[in-house]
Amino acid sequence: MEVLYAVIAKPKARMSQPTSPLSTPCLDEFCRLDRLGLTVVGQQVAPDHTVLVCHVVAPGDVCPACGQRGTARDMVTRRLAHVPFGWWPTILHVRVRRYRCSQCRKVWRQDLRPAASARAKLSRDAVTWALRALVIDRMSVARIAQALGVAWNTANKAVLAAGRQLLIADPARLGGVEVIGVDEHVWRHTRHGERYVTVIIDLTPIRDHTGPARLLDMVEGRSKKVFKAWCRRTTSCVVVGTT
Repeated sequence: MEVLYAVIAKPKARMSQPTSPLSTPCLDEFCRLDRLGLTVVGQQVAPDHTVLVCHVVAPGDVCPACGQRGTARDMVTRRLAHVPFGWWPTILHVRVRRYRCSQCRKVWRQDLRPAASARAKLSRDAVTWALRALVIDRMSVARIAQALGVAWNTANKAVLAAGRQLLIADPARLGGVEVIGVDEHVWRHTRHGERYVTVIIDLTPIRDHTGPARLLDMVEGRSKKVFKAWCRRTTSCVVVGTT
């Protein structure tokens, strides 16, 4: 009993103090909106989502055609899904100012490209978060869409586009690949569309006993022509044997 009492009465270790000096709370910095060129001017916290009303920091009042300063005409609101905080959707209502040039009569908007690509429904940080959630955390597209507060097709298109740009289009991903495996897989269980895909796997780590195999690509179709076309697009691939 004395030993048990000594264990219970042992004082707790102090929590480590932050090494960097504390700063004034900033919602822009916490939500990583400052690096997107946005600043928060209002918020609406609902039971199942949060809305952040933002303005574009850069004025953008210089006419892109003649270089003269324009006159503010009105404002339009663009809705963007942002990185979820607390697993609840965070929606950005970005108020974009429109200008009109008195010289050439051109009408333009503030530049929102640092925050999102043209006609995108997700912010750039939201796209990066979704891609990491799918590839690293192995979350389903349905769960990602639910966390972002968007439709399944919206999340799927954004992840596919980012994956092609950052992963598939990166030539360095094929560095050190010496042995590959090719197989077919049924990915569509419907009567419409191509049912099979060709799966290309890096088997070099298996041969060298350095780690597991690595998925390189999945190409629609399962013919020899499909695999040869992939080899021509990606690298100088020579088939020296099959098993």
